[in-house]
Amino acid sequence: MFLNQLKDFSTKKIVKNQLPDSCTPPSDSKVETVGILFDETYVVRHDDIIEELVKNGIKRENISILVYRAPLKKNETVDYPFFTPRNFSWTATIKKQDVQDFLARHYDLLISYYDVEKAPLLLISHLTKAGFKVGFSSVDKRVHHFMIDTVSENYKLFTDELFKYLKILNKIA
Repeated sequence: MFLNQLKDFSTKKIVKNQLPDSCTPPSDSKVETVGILFDETYVVRHDDIIEELVKNGIKRENISILVYRAPLKKNETVDYPFFTPRNFSWTATIKKQDVQDFLARHYDLLISYYDVEKAPLLLISHLTKAGFKVGFSSVDKRVHHFMIDTVSENYKLFTDELFKYLKILNKIA
């Protein structure tokens, strides 16, 4: 337990040192591809959020997800890409292929769907190649271009606000 907390502290310190004082400028491209980073500790409605994106004009095949979760139980299986705290080294390097595949793709929009700062989530959000990054206002402001002030349990409000501002910013039709 203590070693996990120490590892988490080490990873968070590395991430905070890597973050610039402000986020890189967002791209002007339209949103076609979307990457979503979930924290399953608080959000278990992946499909509901994806359905909201599809209703608002994002094609399902253009949506990629990656889920942060507690380690699997012995006979538990999941049908989506995920990672756990065990997939990170003390030096904040990533050991899991699902995470490396997620980071290798470029997204027009990254949705960091977590409202509690955790070092692995911050690291993935920071390393993801995305033209426009959106997250919750309770997370470090240097990670995202745009923050929405709500809680993760209210996914409907989050998606409504997201698409309202994407239209204002001329990111979608």
